Amino acid sequence: MSGLRELKKERTREAIQREALRLIAIRGYEATTCEQIAAAAEVAPATLFRYFATKEDIVLQDGYDPLIADAVRARPARESSLTAVRRGLADALAVVYQGDVEAIRQRTALILSVPGLRARSREQQDSLVTHLTRALAERSGRSDTDMGIEVAASACAAALEVAVARWARDSGDLPSLVDAAFVALGRLTRGPHR
Repeated sequence: MSGLRELKKERTREAIQREALRLIAIRGYEATTCEQIAAAAEVAPATLFRYFATKEDIVLQDGYDPLIADAVRARPARESSLTAVRRGLADALAVVYQGDVEAIRQRTALILSVPGLRARSREQQDSLVTHLTRALAERSGRSDTDMGIEVAASACAAALEVAVARWARDSGDLPSLVDAAFVALGRLTRGPHR
């Protein structure tokens, strides 16, 4: 029974977010209210706020950080941290790409175009770094306070951020852009080239 309840909650959360993005595309971010979103999703405003504390959260929440961290943890122990994150991201993106990719790209473009959302997304970047740090620490048997682990997680999150921003702005294939960002990061870690 709890599985059915969780499925219903997830569907409600998705409906709220889908309707919010639809309304925002029509009316603009500032002109769209939580009450309008609740009505469009056919839920009470109180229900909307049980799922999302703020309008920003409706747009920003996605659940990708744990998915990415789990994919990194699942990579073989023999892989370097950079390779594990690069391939873990490819595995996670394969799951994400089973959904509506264009809707995800439009949501990302919206986040980057609204200053308040862009600022809040920086906080989410911290969440990704935390998830990656824990995953890399577990893989390596090192502490999640190890500077090398923290730097690797931060660098990987930054590479992903650059790829996602280019994808939102220019379209294209996100997995290819992420892979190219990690190739560039790998080149930097190997030193200057001629």
